Amino acid sequence: MKAKRIAKFVLIALPLMVLAFVLFSYVVMSLWNWLTPALFGWKLITFWQAAGLLFLCKILFGGFRGGHGGPMRWRSRMRDRWEHMTPEEREAFRKGMQGRCGHFGAPATPPSDAKA
Repeated sequence: MKAKRIAKFVLIALPLMVLAFVLFSYVVMSLWNWLTPALFGWKLITFWQAAGLLFLCKILFGGFRGGHGGPMRWRSRMRDRWEHMTPEEREAFRKGMQGRCGHFGAPATPPSDAKA
């Protein structure tokens, strides 16, 4: 079964990813060569320079994280857990987090207006 999945990936997904990378590189090259010389006086770039620029931007700004919900999946899991807690469990959680993270949750008493 695993061999079928790998073969399917190699035959279908890999060529599509290569085609997408070539297409995006061409778009980056075209936009760069159209805009930057006119706006900033910069030089034209080649296809391979555009591919390198696209790869560099992916590393710097996008990373290479896998799928599975992305980096914020923990937030939705925590929200689900919070919704299933009783008020007592929530208060216990707040007290436990207060020792680790400082102020967490609503203040127990409103601040008084102290006049000096």
